Amino acid sequence: MKANPLKRCFRVIGLLVLAVTLSGCIYWVRAYQTYLQMDEFDRYFSVESGDEFTLKFKEPILYSSDFVSLSRLYASDDTATAEGRRWRYWFRKVDGNNKVIQPEVKFYSDLNFNKENRITSWSFSKLFLQIAPPKFLEVSLRSIGGATIDKEKKQLKANSALIEKISGDLPKKPAVLAQLGKPFEIRDEAEQEVYIYHFLLETHHIDEGYEDRALSEVKITFDKKTQELIKMAGRFAGLKVSINYRKFLDTASDES
Repeated sequence: MKANPLKRCFRVIGLLVLAVTLSGCIYWVRAYQTYLQMDEFDRYFSVESGDEFTLKFKEPILYSSDFVSLSRLYASDDTATAEGRRWRYWFRKVDGNNKVIQPEVKFYSDLNFNKENRITSWSFSKLFLQIAPPKFLEVSLRSIGGATIDKEKKQLKANSALIEKISGDLPKKPAVLAQLGKPFEIRDEAEQEVYIYHFLLETHHIDEGYEDRALSEVKITFDKKTQELIKMAGRFAGLKVSINYRKFLDTASDES
């Protein structure tokens, strides 16, 4: 979705205000510039989906150092590639004492960088796609183009009303649980159940004071009546993700 010139002007002004508000943190400026690219998603990004889901950056802005500055966490593995480097973040399911549960349940997220240390792609492994189906993950990324910014919380709130709805089946609870296993906690609500899982990031270093960010509490919500996965929320290496799948679902096509 392409921003009109007036809207673009206000966003540029917002960029300057944001830069001052965030005490000159240049990595937030680059993050905001990447956010602006989301307005023209197909110009600046592409998506590949198979065993992995990959978001490709056609004109990358963010540096590898920006991800450390933003998250205060470091990758599990740092590997040299022909194009540059690959950072892999491993998340392992843990119990209440942060001990890895056996048999092991784990997923990864990859960041790939070019020779200039700018991000070129961001991938999520197959297990993650059990709670974030590819079609819904893509449309949620596209919705960032119309997102509003909470400068105080440093968060984006996507506007699903600006995105064309998609048709498709939401994952059912038995299929999701077959992959994730027993949850850490189940919260029973009036019309839905919230299954809570804990995943711990494997990392060689965490900046002091940010140790809690290594633990990801993932909440997945199921509709009691339909058994469908309808929401997912969690924090992954400092990145907060929250998706309400029903907002992107074309209910009209389901009823036809």
